[in-house]
Amino acid sequence: MSGHPSPYRPRPSPWPTVLAGAALALGVFVLLDRNGAFAPAPRVEPRPITPRGDLMEFEKTTTSVFEQYAPSVVHITTEALARTMFGVQRYQEGTGTGFLWDAAGTVVTNYHVVKTVVEARSRLKVALGDDLYDGAVVGTSPKDDIAVLRLVAPPKNLVPIPIGSSADLKVGQFVLAIGNPYGFDRSLSTGIISALNRSIATDNAPMTGLIQTDAAINPGNSGGPLLDSAGRLIGMNTAIYSPSGTSAGIGFAVPVDRINEVVPSLLDGTSAQRHMGVTILDRSVRVDRSTGFAAGVPVLGVEKGAGAEAAGVKPFRLDRQENVVEWGDVIVAVDDAPVRSQADLQRVLRGRKRGEQVRVKVVRSDGERGELLELPVSLK
Repeated sequence: MSGHPSPYRPRPSPWPTVLAGAALALGVFVLLDRNGAFAPAPRVEPRPITPRGDLMEFEKTTTSVFEQYAPSVVHITTEALARTMFGVQRYQEGTGTGFLWDAAGTVVTNYHVVKTVVEARSRLKVALGDDLYDGAVVGTSPKDDIAVLRLVAPPKNLVPIPIGSSADLKVGQFVLAIGNPYGFDRSLSTGIISALNRSIATDNAPMTGLIQTDAAINPGNSGGPLLDSAGRLIGMNTAIYSPSGTSAGIGFAVPVDRINEVVPSLLDGTSAQRHMGVTILDRSVRVDRSTGFAAGVPVLGVEKGAGAEAAGVKPFRLDRQENVVEWGDVIVAVDDAPVRSQADLQRVLRGRKRGEQVRVKVVRSDGERGELLELPVSLK
């Protein structure tokens, strides 16, 4: 048998084939699994709702105030006429916000919202909810950026926003602003009072005593109410500080105490600023304390024929270097209200009637001693 090949050959091992098949199957499985082939089919019925539980207290406050007083906020649009190839057509010129002042349909807003109505006789429309009304401008105070409108044929059961006070506001206090930013009706934003007694420059005159807030205020919010957590009106949103023109978290509001002073005078027609016919230095100077006053404002000029001239108010005479050539009167009070600036004088005369007489207290000095005089001055 030696020297001849064996008729029996060993069988090849099946394990390489088995392992290769297993690896292929595993690869196919992994591939299909990654593609979601073995994931359970999604449920097609709605998921059960998880009970929310009670709202947090500040959420209750926010939602309650908005639901109660959002209906008192109006959307103001101004329309102008333009000639086109198709004839004369109306187009929207501006938009803003306002709020109900009383149940008779009086609306308060910013002067700059209705400026074109006053200056260019544009048309005024006021949206109250889903209803649109014609509006008429009753009176304006441009330097305060306040305007009063009247709805034409207003509906019944109007609810004005309750009036608060701005005298006792504190930085950090929670506030809510309601308006129509970019035309989105009755939008709510919240924040805090960031600062008080701010001053900003405007096209008409510098505005002082403003409330600063970080509540989001954008174009279209102008004229809208700023409310405290009790739902009381504490200010009217009037301007923003923003390099981009959108909210940067620095907004300003006219304080409600100022609004509550100006609006009644606009309604009864006594809003025109009265004058005594004097030009004064807009800063205070010290006076002889023996007169009972510490400071006042010097009179630099007296208008011919005005009440001050008739009453004998005496102006200072100055040379070109502003040295005193002849001593005059220093106004220290009007009707017992101290006067230390132009703003003080305007404030005490605001709302007075033409021809009304006021008691003007002046200190007349010779440069050394002062004498207190009370002069009756008629207003113009």
